[in-house]
Amino acid sequence: MRLIEFYQGRGLKIVKGEGQYVWDEQGNRYLDLHAGHGVAFLGHRNKIVLEYLQKQMSEIMTLTTAFDTPIREELAKELDNVKPDNLNNAFLLNSGSEAVELALKVSRKVTGRKKFVAFVNSFHGRTSGSLSVTWTRKYREPFEPLLGPIDFLRFNNIDDLKKIDESTAAVIVEPVQGEGGVIPANDEFMKGLREITTEKGIILIIDEVQSGFGRTGKIWAHQHFGIDPDIMTAGKAIGGGFPVSATFMPDWIAEKLGEGDHGTTYGGNPLAAAAVVGSIKALKADNVPEQAKVKGEMFIKMLQETLSDFKSIREVRGKGLMIGVDLKLNPGLAIKVLQDNRVLSLKAGVTTIRFLSPYTITHEDMEVAVDATRKGVLATERKTTSS
Repeated sequence: MRLIEFYQGRGLKIVKGEGQYVWDEQGNRYLDLHAGHGVAFLGHRNKIVLEYLQKQMSEIMTLTTAFDTPIREELAKELDNVKPDNLNNAFLLNSGSEAVELALKVSRKVTGRKKFVAFVNSFHGRTSGSLSVTWTRKYREPFEPLLGPIDFLRFNNIDDLKKIDESTAAVIVEPVQGEGGVIPANDEFMKGLREITTEKGIILIIDEVQSGFGRTGKIWAHQHFGIDPDIMTAGKAIGGGFPVSATFMPDWIAEKLGEGDHGTTYGGNPLAAAAVVGSIKALKADNVPEQAKVKGEMFIKMLQETLSDFKSIREVRGKGLMIGVDLKLNPGLAIKVLQDNRVLSLKAGVTTIRFLSPYTITHEDMEVAVDATRKGVLATERKTTSS
């Protein structure tokens, strides 16, 4: 049997993970700043998450949400510790794409409108609905027609917000664009977006699947701007490595939904609930958002100082431990050199090296990563010069 692969292989067989590190079958240790596309933000095999999963596995693993269970009751209480103030309702699913799908469906039902607005360089998933509001044409075009109508506006462009009209059901936005190149939103843009959607009765969906759960220095990245979403999607880090996502919404939206409007076989299952409970407890116990803020500022500064003399560097940018090194060249060789130096990273956009570090990263780890990045950029420049 051949397993279908949609990602290019990295040539490594990983057999173990612990904290911010993974090991290959030869016993070589790698600093994992890929972290499963950011999922392992709390570190591989976080002890509190493991404790909750192991306990739940000894009791019951599979149970539809039509039945009550103690772990879901505990989950509801723990979510109160991390949810945005205005979002009192959550529905658990399995992936970020599924969370976005529900957000889009709900927006259409609640507003009675059809159109969505998204942004250039956005990424919201690969299922048909979430793909519809994803910018990259190579992802969308083979599967069209998709959900529509969709308007794509320029990210961080306040003038483009004037194009949003009353036929719009929802605007969906990432507070930090991840796949698009690790591009943080600016304050004026996010506040302007909140203002115009409120004025026109449009639902504002904030996609926190990658940026959320402490990674940017606050529990949710939109909190940097002092605004409230109407719907928020979350995923990746909230399960501490277990596949789980959530769609959060306020009472006035949840009250308009009825039986059968959505459903899921695995969403909110006992293991998923246990993983989220463990993740929330880990987040609070170790003051993770503050650590991400401090370490992220340090990491960005180290990268900026070390790479400042390279002509191929366009910018080092990010928020907390969501960091991008944007080149004027293809970053593929640099990412390979990083891996050869036992640092795992991933690409974002067309030209950006992306680091999605676990919060457990140390200053020594950063020094290793910065040196490997320097070697990667140097190799890229030399190859370009010689070709």
